Amino acid sequence: MEVPILKQGFYLIASIQSALTDEDLSQLREALVERVGRLRARGVIVDVTALDVMDSFAVRTLRDLAHMTKLRGAETVIVGIQPEVAFAMVQLGLTLKGVSTALDLEEGLAFLDMSGRERTRRG
Repeated sequence: MEVPILKQGFYLIASIQSALTDEDLSQLREALVERVGRLRARGVIVDVTALDVMDSFAVRTLRDLAHMTKLRGAETVIVGIQPEVAFAMVQLGLTLKGVSTALDLEEGLAFLDMSGRERTRRG
């Protein structure tokens, strides 16, 4: 199942609507990394609100995605992790170390806006 990727200003938004296979997750990662360069995106939001479980492959793929897009010049934020998913991740020792997270899409957009302003001040 292909995940729709929307462009909003300088940001790409991928909203995962249902459980994905490992292959689907890999394709999403590759598509986002490619589009960051092609569309000159400065930020990526991956919305996982609809997911009621995240296994180790999904967590690792999202973590890798965030690191890859960072190397391409874009900040990534994972939004919408449900409380029970967060609880299970902690119990299983699955982390998104080094990856920004936010409560929802609105907070994710605000985070990217703030991050972009900080980069502009430093640059």
